[in-house]
Amino acid sequence: MTDETNKTDKTADKTDGTAKKSAKAGAAGAPAVPASTLTDKEREAIANMPYEEARDKLIQAVQALEAGGLNLDQSMRQWEIGEALAKRAQSLLNDVRARLDAAQNAQAATADTAGTQSNLD
Repeated sequence: MTDETNKTDKTADKTDGTAKKSAKAGAAGAPAVPASTLTDKEREAIANMPYEEARDKLIQAVQALEAGGLNLDQSMRQWEIGEALAKRAQSLLNDVRARLDAAQNAQAATADTAGTQSNLD
């Protein structure tokens, strides 16, 4: 009986292992979606765009999506381009906001002494 029990246990182990592998394969067996469809060259171009260009291209991407008529792959690509452009534009706006805040803080710091003798010392 010990041999039968061992055979049964080994069969159960194989079955469990197969079931686990099948479950993983089912989830991982689907075609992998590429992390990004943008090329390095496209990423670099977006990373170097001035705000106005990024904004205008973002508007074009949104309009293409809103117009419809794109297949799923084209829609996903437009969405990905739009996301990258939106991040670039937001990053540039954040930089400008930081510079404006710094200028306002510097102005506020010197406003107390502006036009006074201590400002000339």
